[in-house]
Amino acid sequence: MDNEDIEGGGEDDFQGQRGRKYRPVVANDRAVLEMSSMDPGSSSSSFPNEPTSLKKVKVSAHHDMGSDAKDGNSTTQARTNGPREESNLELFGFDSLVNILGLKSMTGEQIPQPSSPRDGEDVSITVGQPKNNTLKLGTMMGVFIPCLQNILGIIYYIRFSWIVGMAGIGESLLLVAFCGLCTFLTSISLSAIATNGAMKGGGPYYLIGRALGPEVGVSIGLCFFLGNAVAGSLYVLGAVETFLKAVPAAGIFRETITKVNGTAVPEPIQSPSSHDLQIYGIVVTIVLCFIVFGGVKMINRVAPAFLIPVLFSLFCIFIGVFLARKDHPSVGITGLSLGTFKENWSPDYQDTNNNGIPDPDGDVHWNFNALVGLYFPAVTGIMAGSNRSSSLKDTQQSIPVGTLAATLTTTALYVVSVFLFGALATREKLLTDRLLTATVAWPFPAIIYIGIILSTLGAALQSLTGAPRLLAAIANDDILPILNYFKVADGSEPHIATLFTSFLCICCVVIGNLDLITPTITMFYLLCYAGVNLSCFLLDLLDAPSWRPRWKFHHWSLSLLGASLCIVIMFLISWSFTVVSLALASLIYYYVSIKGKAGDWGDGFKSAYFQLALRSLRSLGASQVHPKNWYPIPLIFCRPWGKLPENVACHPKLADFANCMKKKGRGMSIFFSILDGDYHERAEDAKAACKQLSTYIDYKNCEGVAEIVVAPSMSEGFRGIVQTMGLGNLKPNIVVMRYPEIWRRENLIEIPATFVGIINDCIVANKAVVIVKGLDEWPNEYQRQYGTIDLYWIVRDGGLMLLLSQLLLTKESFESCKIQVFCIAEEDSDAEGLKADVKKFLYDLRMQAEVIVISMKSWDGQVEGGPQQDESLEAFTGAQRRIADYLAEMKAAAEKEGTPLMADGKPVVVNEKQVEKFLYTTLKLNSTILRYSRMAAVVLVSLPPPPVNHPAYFYMEYMDLLVENVSRLLIVRGYRKDVVTLFT
Repeated sequence: MDNEDIEGGGEDDFQGQRGRKYRPVVANDRAVLEMSSMDPGSSSSSFPNEPTSLKKVKVSAHHDMGSDAKDGNSTTQARTNGPREESNLELFGFDSLVNILGLKSMTGEQIPQPSSPRDGEDVSITVGQPKNNTLKLGTMMGVFIPCLQNILGIIYYIRFSWIVGMAGIGESLLLVAFCGLCTFLTSISLSAIATNGAMKGGGPYYLIGRALGPEVGVSIGLCFFLGNAVAGSLYVLGAVETFLKAVPAAGIFRETITKVNGTAVPEPIQSPSSHDLQIYGIVVTIVLCFIVFGGVKMINRVAPAFLIPVLFSLFCIFIGVFLARKDHPSVGITGLSLGTFKENWSPDYQDTNNNGIPDPDGDVHWNFNALVGLYFPAVTGIMAGSNRSSSLKDTQQSIPVGTLAATLTTTALYVVSVFLFGALATREKLLTDRLLTATVAWPFPAIIYIGIILSTLGAALQSLTGAPRLLAAIANDDILPILNYFKVADGSEPHIATLFTSFLCICCVVIGNLDLITPTITMFYLLCYAGVNLSCFLLDLLDAPSWRPRWKFHHWSLSLLGASLCIVIMFLISWSFTVVSLALASLIYYYVSIKGKAGDWGDGFKSAYFQLALRSLRSLGASQVHPKNWYPIPLIFCRPWGKLPENVACHPKLADFANCMKKKGRGMSIFFSILDGDYHERAEDAKAACKQLSTYIDYKNCEGVAEIVVAPSMSEGFRGIVQTMGLGNLKPNIVVMRYPEIWRRENLIEIPATFVGIINDCIVANKAVVIVKGLDEWPNEYQRQYGTIDLYWIVRDGGLMLLLSQLLLTKESFESCKIQVFCIAEEDSDAEGLKADVKKFLYDLRMQAEVIVISMKSWDGQVEGGPQQDESLEAFTGAQRRIADYLAEMKAAAEKEGTPLMADGKPVVVNEKQVEKFLYTTLKLNSTILRYSRMAAVVLVSLPPPPVNHPAYFYMEYMDLLVENVSRLLIVRGYRKDVVTLFT
């Protein structure tokens, strides 16, 4: 439904105007959603200057809510602390309306929320929205370029041609494919987790910790921090070695001379002294440390410029490769030759010295496993985008696209380079010329030297910038007290963490051997990648309702394969390094579990505990369930109204509906019924009924249990069930029952009091309520539905209505439907701002829905006869007449007995003008539903709580008018807990 299709009506929407009026949506509006509350006690207000007759409707509102406020804060203060104002939706006054003022509270503004007299506390959809960052990057600058810059590093320039010479073209292709598959599968898992909600700082640590728990997150996060710190030393040594190779005179110590093995004419090969590498490496690290202290803003401005020399140097390398046959830049360069290609196809593993120069007496023996450890750092860097999540405009789009694009681009580059290098030079040249890329570069080698130095220094700068922030993010989570020294305030630079990272980097530089450092980095990176894959595997396997990643191209088997590849590569490289790294992670895990502070991040293990039910109940504890681990546990009222046939234990469609509240059938339902009478007399009847009900549940293939309660009355029986049913966090959280459509037809006068009592009991017991109207027409699993699922989202409900609509879409019968969210707003609210904010909120929740805002106009004007096309008018006048008759009977009985007005055995206070307004509210809502949702597959609407001191009969009239002529309707009321969250 587009804005162009919506036309403005007259002053009164009820007076025959079928159009809807919107203003255009502002594209740059910040989207937030937190339910704000209405004035408590508004349902007891009265309207002055109104006639007292119920024979016609004339309701006016003299005050517009918040119309004099200048901004969101002042408006909310006026609502909260100022005089009580009247609301057009006063029937829902006990709950908080979904309105633009409440939505603005998630932008970071501190807007006080008044508590509800019924609920006792506020409900917010999310808590802890990250602060807005002024620097917002897109996919290219925020993810693709950082990933590309980190992946294309020193290994490609000074080691890749050597790897091709040692492993041959065939095994080099296998090496590239093997390592590339590992990072590709990890990128898919990373994309799935990163698109399952908003991300805070900490990159992969944040993702792993929130999926596998704080212990696993901290242990792998610290290992990943060490890997980043050591990687900084790798880049520094690469830059220094390139500089000394380009300018040999800069060496302080004499260079090492080594003879080439196996050549016809041995040539002296010069390599920089390890002492020169150490001295220059320490100096460069200190200089970079001072640059980092200058601030991240300067680094972010300069970092993209480092990529330009890299790309230009790659261009020069490829041009030089194609021109090598004509130029013959060096001995051993054959140009692109088929003969050279065939000679270099097979591997030729040799012994080398510590610098990689072939030597029959060398201490280092190379094989495929060792080359995996040397080459794998050349494909790392896929986490660079997720590390910048707080600076991205749209993490759910940028991280998957940018990361996978960088991974595929660099893998393709490596594959092409294997063929080109293998056909370019002899094996002796590949093994002895450590800078073959500079030798063949066009027009002169200096371009490659400059490109290598700038790219490696840029990558080192990234490591010295990212690693301290990772350590500060771990410290700020306040899990390990020993890390409190590295805590930083929001927006501050982690200076202490930067000094510590620089110290670690200098220690690794002192080692001075590039080939000994790379396996250490590889282990830490592989451990992190394995953690990401295992996180996605667990979340995908459990498939909780909160698991709704926008990235759909993932499967738990791919994540399991990626994690397995990471472990296999670790053992292929070095089983000793693998054991050491796993032992280090295990020690950190054990230390965190002993000394760390407990925290519930809604991790996947908690979700697994729920599926293990009683066996894991002790692990769950008694605290509030995290929204990510929330599962619907419906309490199904089997026969609340009327009587079923003798051999029918439950309404045949209740089990079908109960299955629609579960994702892929997961979850537990409790089917219960109440037998009237004495427990001692009807105990055997209860056992027989329970057995019959259990048989019915098994027949319907519904995961659930049967319970039969014997009680003197239905109200007492339900009150006992709602207090005692369940164990720990496995207590039912939603009460499901059929709407009592038969109460007036069969003149069951006791139903209104029972119905209202059950709703009030659910409110007191903090249970959500779902009332199904039109249960006889509810589809089974084979009846496919088309059209829309329409949500009339009026009051805050913790996101229950939104989640129910998503659960319906997972069923085959509703999978062809689309969701429409109708927000009923006050006349003076910002409709276009509300629409934009709700759309952005639904986007962050990974929910696809069309948002429509309908303004409920004021009650000014009289309705006498009403629009001829309104089908609800006849029901409205009938309800008006019946209420007037009922009120007259109550007054006559009170006058006869000389007592106050009594109904349902208790005194009541009736404000006739307020009753008029409640009737008119439900009339307006019913007319709106019939106007926009006549062809909907199912309609969901908020359940208004029973007004205080109103007779139950009145409330049933309000509800009857609300559901009139709507064939299939779910009336939903949430509770004081969130069931959805923005965050991953």
